[in-house]
Amino acid sequence: MTSPELELLAERVRTAARGMARSSSAVRDDALRLAADLLDQEWPALVQANQSDLERAGAADMAEAAQDRLRLTEVRVHAMAEGLRKVAALPDPVGEITEGWVRPNGLRVSRVRVPLGVIGIIYESRPNVTADAGALCLKSGNAAILRGGSESRHSSAALHACLTAGLAAAALPAGCLQLVPTRDRAAVGYLLSGMSEYLDVIVPRGGKSLVERVRREARVPVIGHLEGNCHVYIDRDADVRMARSIALNAKMRRTGICGAAETLLIDAGCVGTHLAPIVRDLLDAGCEVRGDATVRASDPRVIAAREEDWYTEYLDAVIAARVVAGIDAAIAHIAHYGSAHTESIVTDNAATAERFLQRVDSAIVLHNASTQFADGAEFGMGAEIGISTDRFHARGPVGLEQLVSYKYLVRGSGQVRA
Repeated sequence: MTSPELELLAERVRTAARGMARSSSAVRDDALRLAADLLDQEWPALVQANQSDLERAGAADMAEAAQDRLRLTEVRVHAMAEGLRKVAALPDPVGEITEGWVRPNGLRVSRVRVPLGVIGIIYESRPNVTADAGALCLKSGNAAILRGGSESRHSSAALHACLTAGLAAAALPAGCLQLVPTRDRAAVGYLLSGMSEYLDVIVPRGGKSLVERVRREARVPVIGHLEGNCHVYIDRDADVRMARSIALNAKMRRTGICGAAETLLIDAGCVGTHLAPIVRDLLDAGCEVRGDATVRASDPRVIAAREEDWYTEYLDAVIAARVVAGIDAAIAHIAHYGSAHTESIVTDNAATAERFLQRVDSAIVLHNASTQFADGAEFGMGAEIGISTDRFHARGPVGLEQLVSYKYLVRGSGQVRA
């Protein structure tokens, strides 16, 4: 796709965005429900399209965890459809008055939420982003340009067709959701640096190299995260059965998602009771454990951790494990090595839990729960475009409220300023 072709696509989206901003919540919700019905009906075709992508991934020796991110099944397609319906059922943020006041001179000021405009979304091998991101952008009155990875091009095209059919059936602007129809990496560069007059914000969703490139080259604001180096800290006052369950789930439920635990920290005060069974559970489940000397002593299958392991987002069945001298040492480790994504403490001590919750400076901090809950849908947000580790403008799951800005409406009765 050439630069003029991308500009034409972007101009269509920009025009459609003005129509989307004027559309009613009821119409946007209808479009999402109609698209959901199509996903349910067309799941065999969607899975078949996905199979083409999986075959190419297998031929390219893509890692199994990455193939899992790419894979669509009947269950996952129906879950996407249900996600669209959940987004449709959420309160519409557009037009909400978040605050209002009256000045001494009688001017009535109100702050009202409005769409961001045109959102560019660049993502890699997860085709579900096409549905999730499209749904959130549409519900919040935005238009979007989607640029999926070449690994998922057949899957994303099939999902996009269902979404745009829902838009057409609801009589929404046809151009408000565009999928860049090219595998040419040059298109990404042009989206980032050559289309600032058409895009209002860019959201990258993918690996560290993609997000770093977007932040480096983008000429419009970026909402994104670099990586998910997530931690689970097992405190000396943790119930051992709960600790085993959470540690295993946080790492092994799905190893290729950004909320998967990458480092396990265990309080020195519970090494004798908690360390060996937790490490054994992980090893028996097929996880490679890279540990310090104390962790290695708990099981001969543990291999030695290196300094770089504490920084690493594996996105695979690998975890780094270390014994620390209590909660303050755990907090210090997370502050030094972490990526400010998601951290969890397992403890029955309420004061210790509160210390962790307040002092760990990450986008998501959990108590007695798996890091795999780091997901907008699990938070009741319907879906998410991603998990942001930024501080401005959004942090944590990026849902509807993070896809709107605001403007001030001022109503007077003839006031003039002295």
